[in-house]
Amino acid sequence: IRQHREIHVVMGNEACDLDSTVSALALAYFLAQTSPAPKAAFVPVLNIPRADFALRTETTFLLRDRGVPAAALIFRDEIDLGGLHHAGLLSLTLVDHHVLPGADAALEEAVVEVLDHRPLERDRGPPCQVTVEPVGSCATLVTERILQGPPGVLDRTTAALLHGTILLDCINLSPAAGKVTPRDVACVSLLEERFPELPARDAVFGALQAAKFDVTGLTTEQMLRKDLKVLSNDEVVVGVSGVFEDLETFLLRPGLLQDLEAFCQSRGYAGLVAMTVSFNERHEPTRKLAVYSRQEPLRATLCRALEEATTPSLLLQLLPSPWPCVAAYAQGNAVAARKKVLPILRAAL
Repeated sequence: IRQHREIHVVMGNEACDLDSTVSALALAYFLAQTSPAPKAAFVPVLNIPRADFALRTETTFLLRDRGVPAAALIFRDEIDLGGLHHAGLLSLTLVDHHVLPGADAALEEAVVEVLDHRPLERDRGPPCQVTVEPVGSCATLVTERILQGPPGVLDRTTAALLHGTILLDCINLSPAAGKVTPRDVACVSLLEERFPELPARDAVFGALQAAKFDVTGLTTEQMLRKDLKVLSNDEVVVGVSGVFEDLETFLLRPGLLQDLEAFCQSRGYAGLVAMTVSFNERHEPTRKLAVYSRQEPLRATLCRALEEATTPSLLLQLLPSPWPCVAAYAQGNAVAARKKVLPILRAAL
């Protein structure tokens, strides 16, 4: 700000999963390499505080494996986006999301480009460039963009990061998981063609999946923070956590109720939806849901919205819950991942 230097930030969503992280790193690198005499410095920003990075176990694993040191990364609590924007120095490219959370609403006018793979929730007028395509991984859209650019920009490290991310996001390109599209498959094949030394798909996916589901030693608070999205309206804020453990196991964690209460209280949440997922050996997902709130009307509103949803229908079956303030469900429609459920909850609020 003191030197009046323009900054072009490429930033993923606030869950900061592997897809958001790698999409931001790869696209910022590509823009820095290919922009004609850039005025701005291109900076990928991981949209979490540095202290939370250790919880992103699959991300720390892949970056370490590919020789990208954590010290080289910039986290959300290390850059003053508001100050840069206020000084008129910020351009913002959003990857893996296209709607900024309420707390960042002031940054909306700095957004110059969006690259996302979830259903479009709001239109953006020109001059913002919008690419929203229903592929399995945002990293697929970044890969396509890089492959369409000048030859020689894509290096081995970037290729390996994109390759691993698409495989993890698309459950090793397994049709049974309901995430993969022909474009994801094409990108993985193209990366392997360019870089034949990339490790085998099964090995990459197995290692990343094991790292992602490794919750040993995590407290309940850390598990809920590991993959967290936040929804709000004018009156209430609700957390939506992806949990990598079976729901029954999760609900029987010692002190769970006190932990849920403390987690929500410390963050000002009126409720929390935990979405658990586990996979069998054929990469088929099992999904379950828990809805927690001390406020009965809010809990009832969220439950009703989930039970009655039609786009998509979640095919919920009520499960026994050890706590009156927690409703538990098995989700019959196992291909409806969190990005399909978030709009249902957002509409309910």
